[in-house]
Amino acid sequence: MTYTAPVKDIAFVLNHVVGLDELASLEGFEDASKDLVDAILEESAKFTGDVLAPLNWSGDQQGSQWKDGEVVTPDGWKEAYSQFTESGWGSLSFSTEFGGQGLPMTVAAAVQEMWHSANMSFGLCPLLTQGAVDAIEHHASDELKQRYLPKMVEGVWSGTMNLTEPQAGSDLAAVRTKAVPVGDHYLIKGQKIYITYGEHDLTENIIHLVLARLPDAPEGVKGISLFVVPKFLINDDESLGARNDVSCVSIEHKLGIHASPTCVMSYGDNDGAIGYLVGKENQGLVYMFTMMNQARHAVGVEGYGIAERAYQKAVSYARDRKQGKTMLGKDADDHGIINHPDVRRILMTMRSNIEAMRGLGLECAAAFDRARRHSDPATREKMQRRGELLTPLVKGWSTEMGVELCSLGVQVHGGMGFIEETGAAQFLRDARIAPIYEGTTAIQANDLIGRKTSRDGGQGMSELLSDMQEVLVQLKQADHLDMKAISKRFEPAIASADKATQWLLGQNDATLPSATSVEFLMMLGRLAGGWMIARSALAALALKKEDGADHGYLDAKIMLARYYAERMLPLVESSEIIVVEGAESTISLDSAQL
Repeated sequence: MTYTAPVKDIAFVLNHVVGLDELASLEGFEDASKDLVDAILEESAKFTGDVLAPLNWSGDQQGSQWKDGEVVTPDGWKEAYSQFTESGWGSLSFSTEFGGQGLPMTVAAAVQEMWHSANMSFGLCPLLTQGAVDAIEHHASDELKQRYLPKMVEGVWSGTMNLTEPQAGSDLAAVRTKAVPVGDHYLIKGQKIYITYGEHDLTENIIHLVLARLPDAPEGVKGISLFVVPKFLINDDESLGARNDVSCVSIEHKLGIHASPTCVMSYGDNDGAIGYLVGKENQGLVYMFTMMNQARHAVGVEGYGIAERAYQKAVSYARDRKQGKTMLGKDADDHGIINHPDVRRILMTMRSNIEAMRGLGLECAAAFDRARRHSDPATREKMQRRGELLTPLVKGWSTEMGVELCSLGVQVHGGMGFIEETGAAQFLRDARIAPIYEGTTAIQANDLIGRKTSRDGGQGMSELLSDMQEVLVQLKQADHLDMKAISKRFEPAIASADKATQWLLGQNDATLPSATSVEFLMMLGRLAGGWMIARSALAALALKKEDGADHGYLDAKIMLARYYAERMLPLVESSEIIVVEGAESTISLDSAQL
């Protein structure tokens, strides 16, 4: 059940692919030197490997427990969380104004991968807090920021996101929770479901962000407002006051992430829960999207983080398990199943996809960092488009692939993978929530074809494909056998994505594109992953020329990129056919025929 953070692989992407040195040259990021980031990665690896990873299995078996409105987390959870906050792991990218460390989002995302690999259930608590901090910082009044952010950034208070109601899942227009103005605050009444860490014993206070309607609010999503609703009210001297009218009435019994309490929250069972308006009335959904978009990227990191843990477990088992006569062993006694060709296929599929997803996740974060800090307005605008375009790919493709790769991890174990005590099954069970969290894959796909592609006439997509073409030119100019092999598959994949995008832009309404939107998302995710791993191969090729280069490591990077290109990029070409030609048959039957 051990976990060793892939520090060398993460640092490679940061330093040689997504441009950490260039990020550190931007105003406000000067402290993000290579030496500092290397130290952060090493310390995070120790914490996640020594503290969080050992609690993953026991936390799954014990789970969080609910009784009389209180939730108790598994043994060791509180002590681990105390170490987490004392070391400042949750505050890396937060503003120094509120006690954060002011580092790039890219660095924070690299560290977050380790949380989710080591212990996904644990990592969900700071994940939600980070989103809540972003929403408050961007949209709340100065008074609310000063009252809540320092403690939330420090981690002694956690945050939640309260959208879903029993009758309103993804359809937020159906939200019924009410907010009645009383003086300088509002009284909130309603019920929310699926609230991650809505109640727990890790922090002294929990700050809920709640969507609700004012009495005179317009119908639909235009009538939703956002409120800060603390578990404990805050006194004038900033000490904790009375318990607010907020309670956890139950926690869900789930397929996975057993240690993460998924709560049913009740607001205002008595006089009404006291809440404070964030920003302006009826603008809540706009504000909540700040939190949701941050969380969507973070859930994508979860997707490849849990896949990395499954890979480590699978490759370790494959080395030790002796079964049958192998074809690839170096001697007659070398019968580890890692030397069966198809087990190699599985492990190469897992590792190459993880490297592609990691690259894309960090590239997306770097785009947002440049959008915030770059000195050139045009670059900031382009990088904002780029980050927004890549977010549904990071979230949708990475989480879908996370499930697939965790399933492959079970397959490597054979029958033992289906046995809980082996541990491989937990990764699959835990991973399954990620494609559902923060909007299902179809919601990400519709966001991609709508707001991120059609709305700007394909500008962001055109810019992305143009940057891919530049990498293609570099591959062709490298005059290297493996680079030529990568370019052979990369070039038609880019062309297929362009054709599918043009078909999408040529449709008069969203009906047909929606029918194949998930295929479109997966196509672009695979292509973007190929773009990132091709850049990794080019970086490795350049590094091989340096004195003291680790040729074994760099050769593996190049071969993983070639494997990905030859095994994954052809799926982009087949996806073009599905996107363009498969829409009509998808919706051809009426509901009674299904």
